[in-house]
Amino acid sequence: MEENKKRPLRKVSFSKTETVHILKYADINGADRLYGGTLLSWIDDIGALTAIRHAGMDVTTAAIDNLVFKKGAKKNDIIILTGRVTYVGSSSMEVRVDSYVEGFDGMRTPINRAYLTYVCIDENGTPVQVPFDIEIETESERAEYEAAKLRKKNRIYRRKEGF
Repeated sequence: MEENKKRPLRKVSFSKTETVHILKYADINGADRLYGGTLLSWIDDIGALTAIRHAGMDVTTAAIDNLVFKKGAKKNDIIILTGRVTYVGSSSMEVRVDSYVEGFDGMRTPINRAYLTYVCIDENGTPVQVPFDIEIETESERAEYEAAKLRKKNRIYRRKEGF
């Protein structure tokens, strides 16, 4: 952990990413709602983009946690996804992705929150150290960082247990 302190810092805001989608027929499942696999693909896309922005290098998806669908979305709904780095380890980063339906009045209703882990990789696909550590600026970011450490412990435990 001592070597992490020697890395330059990047603020959470540096890599915060947002995407917008309008649901089309191709995004809809047989129940006339957003297909979960499409949303999962969008979540992984924005999560990876957020991690790449923070690290300034290529990453690969290592884990997706806490994928809970809270609300459906229908054709022509506006879907907003936001990604932010919550934790940086040695070679991995955790990214939180929130998904919303946005009304014409700009109000956002949450439909999903997911936590994803990305690992920095070199040109051979070998894990390497994340070049930048995270700079925590707000109490909200500190709380998310502390919670991320617990989620990381849980992921390690689940991996040992074969999950």
